[in-house]
Amino acid sequence: MPAPELAHWVDQAILAKGGELHNPEHAHLVDADMAFLWAPAAFGKAGRTVLGQAEQVMFRAGGWQKARQEQQMIEWFGCVPEFLITLAADYCATCSDAEFCALVEHELYHVGQRTDEFGAPAFDKLGRPKLRIVGHDVEEFVGVVARYGPSVDVQRLVAAAGAAPAVPRLNIARACGCCLKVA
Repeated sequence: MPAPELAHWVDQAILAKGGELHNPEHAHLVDADMAFLWAPAAFGKAGRTVLGQAEQVMFRAGGWQKARQEQQMIEWFGCVPEFLITLAADYCATCSDAEFCALVEHELYHVGQRTDEFGAPAFDKLGRPKLRIVGHDVEEFVGVVARYGPSVDVQRLVAAAGAAPAVPRLNIARACGCCLKVA
């Protein structure tokens, strides 16, 4: 089901400069054509549990199928959004505040800004960021790291894991509007 309250919370807590969880790395998403959905439950894919998904909205159908899918989006959101983030409601109802925030930001990181031929951020004719779906920063197997050592990306991940969290737990509690849950 549509989650306009989640979109509002993301705008206020994460995207807004004064938000309790503001992340300047998401500045390109401030005016993005993005909507949120609650899925009733997680699903399994390739032996993993999928708790969230960011996607660029595309209809791989024609005729009445495409028209039906577009109509559903328009009924839900008033338009067909360019990007859609879906979260598993069953997981979000029981996870800690920090786990929830991490899941939301994980999906936001999948919506990145395109770059031009020189590697600079790309913008459309109206000056808005051009967006795209982005893969994970690190995709590696523990066995490969154990046998051959960490790649540069894995080294960066290890350094980040060893540092204190950039978002204090108190900010999470303030942004979520409830007390922190113990993980």
